[in-house]
Parts: sequence; C-alpha cells; structure tokens
Amino acid sequence: MAIALKRVYEPATAGDGYRVLVDRLWPRGLSKAKAGVDEWLRGVAPSNALRKWFHANPEEWAQFRKRYRKELSAPETQRDLQQLRALARERKRLTLLFSSRNEERNNAVVLRDFLEEK
Repeated sequence: MAIALKRVYEPATAGDGYRVLVDRLWPRGLSKAKAGVDEWLRGVAPSNALRKWFHANPEEWAQFRKRYRKELSAPETQRDLQQLRALARERKRLTLLFSSRNEERNNAVVLRDFLEEK
C-alpha cells in the first residue's frame, strides 16, 4: 500500500493517484474544483476538540499523536477508516490531503502511520 501525503493547496498531479482529504473542515479559500479531491473522509479527522487543542498547543506533538490514535480506534471512526483502508488496497497510489502548514506534524502523518501499522 503506497500512501503519500500532500498539502491540499498544492496542485494535483497524475502521480498523486486517488486524492483523499482527511481534514474535518474544508480548506479555507479553496474551491472544490481547484482542490482536485476524489473523496473527503471527515470521519477519520481529529475531533473538533482535539484539533483546536493541538492548534493552541503545537509543541504537544507526542500527546496529540497519542490522543488522535485513540480517536482512530473509537467505534465512530471505523466506517470511514474501513473505507480508507479499502481505497488503499484498491488503488495503486493513495494521497492523503491535509491543509496544515506544518508538513511534518499534522493529522495526515499520524493517520498514514496508523494505516501502515495495521
């Protein structure tokens, strides 16, 4: 399973494969046509509470990872998580899209690691 990560604000390319937005909110200032999103799975994004907490505490990366992984294991995320796993199996290339400016510490990084471990 090849899972890539990319900011949703970067132009779509053929090498992206199937593009899945994994944020809870639609990216600010970006039209749906320009985003080139094939699927939007809000259910695998961090909860609003966790998202807001991490935005206020970006230095708490380890704690964010721990809390988000716990959310990913919760029953309410399983439908979208199963859909994402199926897409990863079916597609040659899957790109998780995120809007965060921090390309190394964001929910897509945690989600990719979570999927690759299972």
